[in-house]
Amino acid sequence: MIQDPFGIFLALAAAVFLAVWLERSYRFFRTMSAALMCLVFGMILSNSGLLPGDAEAYYQLGNIWVNAAIVLVLLNVDLRTVLDAGKTMLGAFGLGALGTMLGTTLSFALLSDAVGPEAWKLTGQFTGTYIGGGANFYALASAFGTDPNIMSGAVAADVIVTGCWLATCLVIPALLRGGKTLDPIRGKGPMTLEQRLKESGESLRMLDFFGLSAITLGAMVAARLLAAAVPWIPAVLWLTTIALILGHTPPVRKLRGAPVLGNSLLYLFLAGNGAQSLVSEMLAYGPSLFLFALVTVATHGIVIFGLGLLLKFDAGTLVVASQANIGGAASAVAISTARGYGDKLLPGIAVALAGYAVGNYLGFGMGTMARALLGG
Repeated sequence: MIQDPFGIFLALAAAVFLAVWLERSYRFFRTMSAALMCLVFGMILSNSGLLPGDAEAYYQLGNIWVNAAIVLVLLNVDLRTVLDAGKTMLGAFGLGALGTMLGTTLSFALLSDAVGPEAWKLTGQFTGTYIGGGANFYALASAFGTDPNIMSGAVAADVIVTGCWLATCLVIPALLRGGKTLDPIRGKGPMTLEQRLKESGESLRMLDFFGLSAITLGAMVAARLLAAAVPWIPAVLWLTTIALILGHTPPVRKLRGAPVLGNSLLYLFLAGNGAQSLVSEMLAYGPSLFLFALVTVATHGIVIFGLGLLLKFDAGTLVVASQANIGGAASAVAISTARGYGDKLLPGIAVALAGYAVGNYLGFGMGTMARALLGG
């Protein structure tokens, strides 16, 4: 068994490399996603006895590196793009966010006994990820200190339910007969945040690396100092706010590679989280976690499509907004392209990025309220 911290990081880095390579090379693994494969490979490494189930390296990933990843990803969220989304797409996205919060509330009420004392944490995390994205899920997990075994099961449940919901949204416009088919999208278009998480499109310069390093470390230090001075506001919310502010300054936006570096750290965090997971304990939580995600997304769907159709929103806007909620910018792009909603591509990206910005705030609020209900 590898005990040396450098050996542990080497094994985790190799697992991430293999996951990313498989996603790039084979359609099957693209369907599964590199994120899920990082988690699975980490679990294989520890459950086979090659890596320990508990190590200082995992603490570093979960408490330091993931915070750096949050900053790097959020530096590329431009809130001004939300203005381009239009009132209809913003309204639909708002309905979806409302549906998500109602869904996590219902899931908590129905399944808190089955999930156990960690149920309030999942309430916050699923709220964050089904309004924002994976970065919000991991940020809130770090803030709440979610049990790695529950975290692994929750990630697997999220992947399955998200994939099923994408397939459902592909069919809904035809069922509702409200989706007007537009001309197919032509050309590559601008890179979305989800694409930039995998490819920056530019080479990383030394100036970029050390500039981003200084900004990231400075934001983390500032967030800790502010959290100590104002203890009723947690460090993760200070960190989110600082990163969003810095991301709107021209000098910072000129630096290359922040999304790729941030997502790379998130993948290492996932691999480390998988390495802390014992299969027997994770399976014990599996059914309840799957139901937690399923009830949340089903409630989201009922709210966004039920109220959306009453408000006379077209089905195309609703499915794109729903995917921006549940799957993030990449899913919004996928549904826009697959259904031919050319005019909804950029608005869908805009509201998805807005979800990244507000996901931590709403997720933390929902988790805190759920904990209060448990008497914690």
